[in-house]
Amino acid sequence: MTLQVQPGTSWDEVFGRARAVAPEAFDSDRILNLTGGEWRRTGTPGEHVTPLDGSALPGPPRLERDDAATAVAYAAGEHKAWRDVDLDERKERVAAAVAELREHRDTLALLLVWEIGKPWRLACNDVDRALDGVDWYLGQIERQLAGRSPLPGPVSNIASWNYPMSVQVHAELVQCLAGNAVVAKTPSQGGFHTLTLAHAIMKRAGLPVTLLSGVGSSLGDVLIRSEEIGCLAFVGGRANGRKAATSLADTGKRHFLEQEGLNAWGIWDFSQWDLLAGHLKKGFEYAKQRCTAYPRYVVQRELFPDFLETYLPVVRSIRFGHPLAVEAPDDPLPELDFGPVIHATKAAELEQRYAEAVGGGAIPLYRGNVAEDGRFLDGQDISAYVAPACVLGPPSNWALHHAEPFGPLDSIVVVDTESELLAAMNASNGSLVATVATDDADFGARVAEQLQSFKVGINKPRSRGDREEVFGGKGASWKGAFVGGDLLVQAVTEGEGQVYGNFPGYSLYPAKV
Repeated sequence: MTLQVQPGTSWDEVFGRARAVAPEAFDSDRILNLTGGEWRRTGTPGEHVTPLDGSALPGPPRLERDDAATAVAYAAGEHKAWRDVDLDERKERVAAAVAELREHRDTLALLLVWEIGKPWRLACNDVDRALDGVDWYLGQIERQLAGRSPLPGPVSNIASWNYPMSVQVHAELVQCLAGNAVVAKTPSQGGFHTLTLAHAIMKRAGLPVTLLSGVGSSLGDVLIRSEEIGCLAFVGGRANGRKAATSLADTGKRHFLEQEGLNAWGIWDFSQWDLLAGHLKKGFEYAKQRCTAYPRYVVQRELFPDFLETYLPVVRSIRFGHPLAVEAPDDPLPELDFGPVIHATKAAELEQRYAEAVGGGAIPLYRGNVAEDGRFLDGQDISAYVAPACVLGPPSNWALHHAEPFGPLDSIVVVDTESELLAAMNASNGSLVATVATDDADFGARVAEQLQSFKVGINKPRSRGDREEVFGGKGASWKGAFVGGDLLVQAVTEGEGQVYGNFPGYSLYPAKV
């Protein structure tokens, strides 16, 4: 079977489509920075390759610290003007941005495919979730802003690469709707072309947005500690989150820092294996490169044979490969569970972590073969692809025993008592989500109360969610204000009452489970 890239979806064609939509933001050889209210050919483009096939893409145009400081100062001026704009006009401009973003949904999704390796269906979902979510806020914002006012300065957004639209652009549009100007940094690992097109459309609609690229170590102080910044919205790993929290410590600035945690699925007195199989299958979407993925399964010993009979057929059925590869030009894009991971270095790291677990005494339960199991073009670079793998009984000193792999590498822990189940599920000092699979409703409710996870599902996974649903974290998985639904608006505005969140000395706001 010989495969080819579907006509119309090559990188040159997709980049050309983006340039045609927003010529002000794309030059023939690079993307631009949106600073000082204009798209500028500033910064030094870094080297970058797509995870799809290792070919070169224009890298993010990295600014130096002084240029970023000037951009933040300008954004502060925009903020002062924007906060006085009538809400009806803000709604009109945000709605116009959403309408044009929706018009160019397919181009945004194809950029996501090339930049961060999302299969077509998941890339479309990322765009759709962002825009549908903002539609909800447009209908709720008058109620949500009653008695509240914008922050003193713009919101600084530093987000991960994996959900540029449904997390970052979605949040920025709501921040603007609430009366704030926005400063956003593009992720270094991918998503900068998608964000450039999105912000060109947002700027064209008259929204006060700034978009810049740069190295975090150079720009972090400017984007976090600058006197003009009113709030920090951060999504990323714990190491960078700790640095951000430390930098914020003496500023008193509003912040919400979404960080990683080892999300676990506990299985006890359970018999609904067909139901679990469906959840396991869906859980592999996007190679588990999301903050609410479940890479750890904690299984009651006597149920382990049943679990294995359910798990192994699922993991063998996973389809992965080049997201744009088709047999014939008229074929639809393939239905894949995932494409590549974010880059070749991450793929190599996951392979190393698997080897370390087995070398430390874990039992290798499953390990797919990239070349044999994947769906690729002839001769393409497959260095950023990794097949699903799973180990049983990882050693306690394993690098991933208490941390998420952010890839399709699962681990299973077998337990004999409820106390062991809780200890194994609470291995990472807090997580965003967890699930208890059980036929005993009383057991599920009792265990859920003791899990150090913000959202707990009973016989179903939990997700980030939004609209009416609160989102936050316990322990080291979150710092600052919670978001989602009304709380997202409260997090980026001022008014009477407590801002709920994971702050020292504050009680956690109860999650909707």
